[in-house]
This record gives sequence, structure tokens and C-alpha cells, in this order.
Amino acid sequence: MALITCDNVSFAYEGRTVLKDLSLTIERGEYLCIVGENGSGKSTLIKGLLGLLNPSAGKITYEKGFLNTAIGYLPQKTEAQKDFPASVWEVVSSGCHDLRLFTTKKQQEKIHAQMELLGITGLKKRSFADLSGGQQQRVLLARALCATQTMLLLDEPVAGLDPLVTREMYQIISMLHREQNLTVVMISHDIQAALHHGDRILHLSHGESYLGTVEEYLKSPLGMRFAGGDDHV
Repeated sequence: MALITCDNVSFAYEGRTVLKDLSLTIERGEYLCIVGENGSGKSTLIKGLLGLLNPSAGKITYEKGFLNTAIGYLPQKTEAQKDFPASVWEVVSSGCHDLRLFTTKKQQEKIHAQMELLGITGLKKRSFADLSGGQQQRVLLARALCATQTMLLLDEPVAGLDPLVTREMYQIISMLHREQNLTVVMISHDIQAALHHGDRILHLSHGESYLGTVEEYLKSPLGMRFAGGDDHV
């Protein structure tokens, strides 16, 4: 069942088209990896799926009852984000979409559950700015989980992390997909990780794109060029 459908979608900034005529369905429960060169429109597509950027052409539709505000989003890490002056509890609880000043008992239970799931309960009183890069990503992932029961959008979730922490983060994301039945859409420059973890690959490239299973991608011209073809099956 398609959770999100993009029908011949294009996006443009100041009249310059960044992504053109993309048709895509994101199926409930799948793990879709988006790869491609810088400037090919990966982050632009994510903004479109979140409703932060309107298509210049085409249409994005959502499964009945599903709102793009119910997507858990983990953005690319920034320097300002790294030094955010708040406690871990405050950062995670900000994922609850609510305008009320105080969190409800039900929200607090959800916050505790997500923190426990990601192994950061003991950090709840710590300053976010004092955490390691891997700990910060776990906190931000817990925040994203507080916003959704259905779908995670992850924009370069392991950027800047060391190899051990990177492997742990991929394992956590796979666990969330498998055990929590979350739909995962992940942008990554790590094609080998995308091939290992994803169900399908969307490769955006200047002037062309490819969407298919990992096996199909590896046999495609883009897959042969960027991932080395059948040697990785």
C-alpha cells in the first residue's frame, strides 16, 4: 500500500529546476534509500515530502488519514544543532507535536519509551551540547520517533560519525524498521550501506534517475557505474 505517491513531481528554486518529473511511490513498511551526487535533488525531495517545499509541477498525495506532519524527521547535522543549549529530555520531548506548555502523561510515557529504546535514558538530564556525536544522533532519533508511529525520514544520519558508531546507528535504524514496523526513507552517500540495508534504491542524478530493488539497481547503468554491479549482490 502506497503511503506517499509522487506523480511527475518537479521542484525549482528561483525558476531553476532542481528535480524534474519524478514519479515515486513509498510503500508502507519499506526501507527506501536515496543516493546520488550532491545537487541532484535528494534533500529537496525530502523537503517536498515533509511539505516544506511545494512542487513546481506534479502532485504529492498521501495515504488517507496520513499527514506529512506525522513524519519523524532527522535532518542533516549542523554546527548550530551540535551546540544546542538544552537538556536531552527537552530535545527529545520537542518531538511531540503539541502547542501546550507542558507534556501530558501519555506524552511523557512515550518520551521515556523512546529514550529507553535507544539506550539514552541515563542521559536525560545531560546537556545536549556536551554529548558525543553518536549520543547526539540517538537523541535526535528519539525526538523523531516521538513525532511518528509510521515513518522516518533520515537525511545523512551517520555523517561525521566514526565507523563503530556508524555501524551502531545503521543497526538501530534497521531494528526500528524491522521491530517497530516503521517505514524508513534514508538519504545516504554510503552506497554500500544503502545496498545492504535498503529494500529499494532511488538514485537521483543530474538528468536521470533510477528506482528499483537492490538487485535491479545493481544491473542498471547507474548501479553498474556507481556501485560496481553484480559483484555486490
